[in-house]
Amino acid sequence: MSIWIKNPNDILAENAGGGVVVAAGRISELVPFGAKPKTKIDTVFDARKLVVTPGLINTHHHFYQSLTRTLPAALNKELFGWLSALYPVWAELEPGFIEQATRLILAELALSGCTTTTDHHYVFPAGAEEAIDIQVSEVKEIGMRAVLTRGSMNLSQKDGGLPPDNVVQDADTILADSERLVARYHEVGPDAFVQIALAPCSPFSVSRTLMTETARLADRLGVLLHTHLAETENEIEFCREKFGCTPVEYLEDTGWLGNRTWLAHGIHFTDHEIQILGAAGVAVSTCSHSNMYLASGICRACELESSGAPVGLGIDGSASNDASNMIEEVRQAFLLQRLKYGSTNISHLDALRWATAGSADCIRRPELGRIEVGANADLAMFKLDELRHSGGHDPLATLVICGASKAEQVMVGGKWVVENGAIPGLDIERLVETHTEAAQALVFKAG
Repeated sequence: MSIWIKNPNDILAENAGGGVVVAAGRISELVPFGAKPKTKIDTVFDARKLVVTPGLINTHHHFYQSLTRTLPAALNKELFGWLSALYPVWAELEPGFIEQATRLILAELALSGCTTTTDHHYVFPAGAEEAIDIQVSEVKEIGMRAVLTRGSMNLSQKDGGLPPDNVVQDADTILADSERLVARYHEVGPDAFVQIALAPCSPFSVSRTLMTETARLADRLGVLLHTHLAETENEIEFCREKFGCTPVEYLEDTGWLGNRTWLAHGIHFTDHEIQILGAAGVAVSTCSHSNMYLASGICRACELESSGAPVGLGIDGSASNDASNMIEEVRQAFLLQRLKYGSTNISHLDALRWATAGSADCIRRPELGRIEVGANADLAMFKLDELRHSGGHDPLATLVICGASKAEQVMVGGKWVVENGAIPGLDIERLVETHTEAAQALVFKAG
């Protein structure tokens, strides 16, 4: 069935003022303003009141952390203190908790215009070893695309790391499960919905050996690599003391310096390191809300892009970002990067690019994040009907600068995931109730 998404209020695409035609899960035609499609149309969708963008892509998250939003013990701390307060709680994760957290976050993301998300799950306490399997099931249920990363930690406090002993696993277990997940779930090709990547957590929670072996495994299996890097100055100091090198040197030493890798945060890089990353094609997910909340710093998005490093947007997990709203993340990135580079150097289109094509490039999915013929029909559509939108003259600029918090329609692979601002068949009130109960039960269990 072909669908003509007709005459949008505005659209983030060239020469498509008359809308786009979707067929067989892809964009088959761009319709110029005032024109009609050249192909036969089965269904017409009236988009006159909607601003259409490529589906937004979230390149860094921790779904399970939604269970510890605004936990008093973790408030008003920097990264290391924040993690130390939360690790004992996360150590009590159970399959039901992970299921509730994943379901809630996927709904929150979809309702904010997100069509593809990543997740970095790295806590596998006893009894919750199949956390990624649970996530795969929830992703398939809602109909979004996802790159689910098999995270890992094996450097505990007794080894000089930050995590407590009861939340880490040994390297053999981690590598074996990584290979299992890739073999079972990883899809290839431009139509892939579920992919698996490998994601040791960070330099302060993973051994050098595990970093190296994970890179080798990813190369053999043909999957991507992901980790936190250069998020705080404390991390830089830790790497120098523990490994005798900077985080970027550590990447090179462990075989991570290549275009298979995308990094979360990437704040504290020198000019020389940015050039190294760009030359290698290493991508960076910038997480504006999180970096502001933990006062970690500002990612140098412009220099990274100029060097050749793809730059995308990530929401990050709760407590460092207690919301999971992708269109709000676009506005925050716009404001934070303008603060760094000036109002004449960053536009709303830059922020939208990072959330779409830039994020797609981070996860090496060039068929996503773009409205062009042949691209996947992953689209987000927003109304501009709130008080704060009144008087806006440029619809795309209004969407970002005046702000938005929800999408009206969301399409993934030509199928509606969000219709009229709701997810068909999902009882949001009940979901919030069960997720809240799970969050309270987790904290109570942790004592």
